[in-house]
This record gives sequence, structure tokens and C-alpha cells, in this order.
Amino acid sequence: MLPPLSRRPVLVTGGAGFLGSHLCERLLDEGHHVVALDNLSSGSLDNVGPLLNHPRFVLLCRDVTAPIEITPSCIFNLACPASPPFYQRDPVKTTLTSVIGTWRMLELARTHRVPMLQASTSEVYGDPLVHPQSEDYRGHVSITGPRACYDEGKRCAETLCFDYLRKYATPVHVARIFNTYGPRMLPGDGRVVSNFIVQALRGECITLYGDGRQSRSFCFVQDTIEGLVRLVSSAINGPVNLGNPHEISMRDLAGHILHLTGSRSRVVHRPLPEDDPRQRCPDISVARQHLGWWPRISFEEGLVRTIAHFREVLGNRAASLAAPG
Repeated sequence: MLPPLSRRPVLVTGGAGFLGSHLCERLLDEGHHVVALDNLSSGSLDNVGPLLNHPRFVLLCRDVTAPIEITPSCIFNLACPASPPFYQRDPVKTTLTSVIGTWRMLELARTHRVPMLQASTSEVYGDPLVHPQSEDYRGHVSITGPRACYDEGKRCAETLCFDYLRKYATPVHVARIFNTYGPRMLPGDGRVVSNFIVQALRGECITLYGDGRQSRSFCFVQDTIEGLVRLVSSAINGPVNLGNPHEISMRDLAGHILHLTGSRSRVVHRPLPEDDPRQRCPDISVARQHLGWWPRISFEEGLVRTIAHFREVLGNRAASLAAPG
């Protein structure tokens, strides 16, 4: 369980990333000491900039696969590039981050007898043959394709977690996180929500892969963070799906974003990437029953907040480029 307040820090790997920075902020608001570990390969100092002067926050710029000496009160293991352009940039490193990084954190949790939450992913279901996906579905995953470094790395990380639970009684909690969106996403991270919003705001063509009928479900970041905190504070080991069961096609998503941004961008079609899932939607019955969790923030409200974030980011970048030398 998430421990009571103490001077022993909560360790958040990937703490300067999209999800990690929101989690660090939430933990600090609750009064915890927080150590964020991040090698900044896909995280950003901008995400934790407002936290750097906080008296209960420390950022360690290092890799999760390296040994670390720290006595945490709890571990959230979020370290791993999570969007295709980032995890495919160095696929070997991505696999090692998931496997060796998770092993390092499990050893730390075992040694100090503290709980660890493993951020797994809906990608463990691959291109699913079952819809929606519940936790007992074992997936339909390519082990040799370009997404395998991430998909199989995360599957192996789950295996390690449950082996540590069985062998050492290490208190693990595994969250299978479905598509999450919100402020602090990066403009070039390759995720569909950020891609569409940035293209719409810049007046560029909206790139729709395939026929646009493939579907996803999107959960606002604050809801996802609430789910992570509830899971680590529970007696449930998991895995537990955390996502929004509201499903939307990529074609409809593009239409929503064009409407909310007022953009006149046109939609262009490109070939569907290899192993890209056709459907992705969580069954969240376990989270509802055991955690009392489900998404509270509507998709439209979340999109409005996310669009506002990207307007600010792109406006700041344009101002920076226009500033004299």
C-alpha cells in the first residue's frame, strides 16, 4: 500500500515523462517526499521544471537499468519510452529498459520490502482478437515485428513482477494502461491525439492511417493517475486495466479535433503501419469493482484542456523563434 507520510521518498522512475510528472505532482500535493529518476530520453525537464525548487522533490538524471542506492517507501516504475517513434528509435534499449529496469526496481522493492507499481500497457494485448479486452485475455502479439520491443518487453516485465510475488512475496501491483492524453504530451511524440492536435493547430494535413476505422479509447491523464494511486494503495496485485471504455474511431477523432480547434486542415490517408492494432478498448470491470475507479473526465473536456496546452506550447515556440538573436 502507499505508505504513510515519512521522510523516505516515493521513487518514480520515468518521473520527468508525461505520466510520471503528473504522478510526482500528485504525490507532492499529498505531502510525500518524491525522487524522480529519468534519463530524459523521452522525458523533459520542462515537465518537472515547476517542481525543481520544491523542498520535497529530487530529480536524478540517470538510467533505470543502472544500479541505484536509495531507500524508498514505495516505487512507481514508469520508465520506458511509450510512443512508437521513441521506442522504435532504439528497440534494443527499449527491451532492456523494460526487462532490466523492472528487475532493478523489483530487487529494490524486495530488499526494502516496499510495494512496487509496474506501469504495464494495453500493448500486451497486441492486435486483439477479443473485444473489449479484459485482464484474462492473453493477447495476439507479434514477437518479431517493429512494435515487439515495447510489447514483449512489457509482457516480460509483467512476468518478472509475478515471479517476484510468488518467490519473494514482493508486494507488486501491475497496471495495464490504455491510451492516455492530456497536458505535457510532447508535440512530436507520435501519439495520435498529439499528432492530430498539432497538425490541426499548424494548419497542416491531418495524417490518417489506413481507412480511419481503427479505434482506440482515450483516458485523461488525471483519471489515469488516480487509478495508479488507488491500485498501489489496494490489496490487488493485478493486472488491472486502467483506461476509458468509450471507444472512438480515428476518423471520428480527427473530426472532433478539427471542430474543437476550428482548423481548416484537410485529412490525408497513409498506409497503416505494420502491427498497428485495429481495435483497442478496455474492460474496466476489475478496476470498478476492486478500486472503485472509472474515468470521470469526459473526452470533450479532456480534449479542450489538451488543445489549450498545445496552443500554449506552440505559441511559446513560435515566440522563441521570432525573438531576436
